[in-house]
Amino acid sequence: MKFAPTFCKNLPNIARMTDPVILAPFLIFAFLMTVSPGPNNAMALASGVRVGLAGSFPLIGGIAAGVALQMLAIGLGLGTLFEAYPVTHEILRIGGSFYLMSFAWKIARSGPIVESTESSPIGFWGAVAFQWVNPKAWAITVSAAATYIPSSDYLLNISIAAALLALVAIPSVAVWAAAGRLLRNVLTRPTYARIFNLSVAFLLVASTVPILLGNPLAARSD
Repeated sequence: MKFAPTFCKNLPNIARMTDPVILAPFLIFAFLMTVSPGPNNAMALASGVRVGLAGSFPLIGGIAAGVALQMLAIGLGLGTLFEAYPVTHEILRIGGSFYLMSFAWKIARSGPIVESTESSPIGFWGAVAFQWVNPKAWAITVSAAATYIPSSDYLLNISIAAALLALVAIPSVAVWAAAGRLLRNVLTRPTYARIFNLSVAFLLVASTVPILLGNPLAARSD
């Protein structure tokens, strides 16, 4: 059993993710979801301030790999588990949301930005693991699997979709890290750093609350 894709079900001749009819809307979806404000991009912004764009690449790569692995897991049966036992998805969604709230509180209370040559506070594997408590990542991958993946050759198609999602996520998240690097010099001032920390914390909360109140599984076809 697997998700019945709501977009593809009206296009019975579509067999592969590489067909332009499905590829174009999927890439637009992937770009808009990965470049828009959210927990991953808030972390990338903060990382860019602290260690610059180059130092943030482990974080960026981990985010891309994490969402790709998450989407593959959905294709290999996790999506079926969510459909059969919706409470499992609710636990992840609510637990992840409250984790991000606590993370936002920690950022809001942090001090001025200082020049640093250290690595990003969340490295590659930390970013991979973070996706499993990131409600926006779940919203992206569950919605994509439920909407865009052709049912024929399902495993192949969801593997292609996972790879494409990762490729789109890399530049989308990198833009936020680059923006953080541009802000670094300004944020050595305590007042500006305070405003920045509160803004990032607000960004995390604002991007988490709608997901906490909603349900990404509603996007699937019954």
